[in-house]
Amino acid sequence: MEKRQYLKISRNVSIPFDEIEFLAIRAQGSGGQNVNKVSSAIHLRFDIKASSLPENFKQHLLSLRDRRISKEGVIVIKAQRFRTQEKNREDALKRLQGLVASVAVVRKARRPTKPTKSAQRKRLESKARRGRTKALRRRVVE
Repeated sequence: MEKRQYLKISRNVSIPFDEIEFLAIRAQGSGGQNVNKVSSAIHLRFDIKASSLPENFKQHLLSLRDRRISKEGVIVIKAQRFRTQEKNREDALKRLQGLVASVAVVRKARRPTKPTKSAQRKRLESKARRGRTKALRRRVVE
């Protein structure tokens, strides 16, 4: 029996590797002769809707406005930073891990604040003072 491997996201959330699809492609950009004959870049595809992630993770990921997430709910990461396929595969996995882990953090709700009465008064006084200074610079009409 083969042991399933997982990409660890947090202490209690992980993604099985069989839900992640890798495709080796040729990298773009400069690289001499090597770039034309070696498929060292990696396309990682991860279907959010069909994954085993918890529902709240799926909802947060699908609500993100990220260009790496398609309309169909598939995360597509292209890794071509390194010269070897193995390093690019690791890079793509780290980027997927970072993206999914970013929705695990629950942000505190922002409480709107008001400036204090003294801060409002000081602001208006400084504006009036600045206005008087500028008024004194104007040309005197006789």
